[in-house]
Amino acid sequence: MTELQSQGLRLVETETGAPSRRGGAGPSDHKAVTVDGQTVMVPIHTELARESPFATDRDGNLTRDGESIQTIEFAHEPLFYQRQTEDGIPYWKIAQLHGSDVLATTVLQTCVRYNQRSTSCQFCAIGQSLEEGRTIKRKSPEQLAEVARAAVDLDGVQHMVMTTGTPNFTDRGASVLCESVFAVRSAVDIPIQAQCEPPDDPVWFRRLKAAGVDSLGMHLEAVTPEVRERIMPGKAQVTPEQYLEAFQEAVAVFGRGQVSTYILAGLGDSREAILEMSEKLIELGVYPFVVPFVPITGTPLEDHPSPDPTFMHELLQPLGRMLSEAGLHSSEIKAGCGRCGACSSLSAYEEESISDVT
Repeated sequence: MTELQSQGLRLVETETGAPSRRGGAGPSDHKAVTVDGQTVMVPIHTELARESPFATDRDGNLTRDGESIQTIEFAHEPLFYQRQTEDGIPYWKIAQLHGSDVLATTVLQTCVRYNQRSTSCQFCAIGQSLEEGRTIKRKSPEQLAEVARAAVDLDGVQHMVMTTGTPNFTDRGASVLCESVFAVRSAVDIPIQAQCEPPDDPVWFRRLKAAGVDSLGMHLEAVTPEVRERIMPGKAQVTPEQYLEAFQEAVAVFGRGQVSTYILAGLGDSREAILEMSEKLIELGVYPFVVPFVPITGTPLEDHPSPDPTFMHELLQPLGRMLSEAGLHSSEIKAGCGRCGACSSLSAYEEESISDVT
């Protein structure tokens, strides 16, 4: 799984199963595949994927350098994708299936930094899917509730992720998430992770919790100041130290293990720097969800390489051990990226460390 996520996958026949994703927020240019019973997001539309040693046909026969390895499965297109709102908006433009059982949406498909490359995150494609008509700018609370209810009823979705572009430099999206989460939780009983930058006032953590948020994601992306300033000059104005303060305040509200952060390995941070930051996060009770960086076509980093599988193995193996020793388990996260685990093989290393201990 680590190799597939770093090197990508070539589809040698017409794409089958659930549609792959291009652009937007979250795991883009990926396709959900199931390997050894675990569903993972694997790049298929990147330049690296087109030259990957891994290939598969529509029947799921996986090969490396032409030699058969095993059979993999493709996630099926969810039934709720066939529905639309009364005003004709397809449900898949409002929320999408991630992994095998996660409903995910970007509530606000714009960001105050996106249109200025001097301040935008260089890996971000939040505007691509909007420009190409694959989503809508703002998903209303009512639309989100309608789609979430259908996804649970028709496809057995188990939890939901709500992220947002950053609309301002005060609550940083917490307000729009509160009203969206409240609407969904009023319509259907489903655990929800909300994701935003640290708001200016920690009172928003209590408001998010009161609205129905079960777990919270605040994403560092990169951990060292020099990489953050180069890769995401606007977002870097919120320093790692400020994130750590926000994490501490959020854990006090949501509980140990219910706050997480996304860290993109391969942007320039060393293995040692990521592990050092992860140690601080784990001590606070924050789950560091480390994933291999995958470049998205059309972004300034579209030609940036993904990390080598060896680098990821040497990073995730000690991190999995650190998590196990601290008693932070992805399986105990109520909702969100860490619980899903499809964008990283971290949970496999976590389970490996648990087996070694027992």
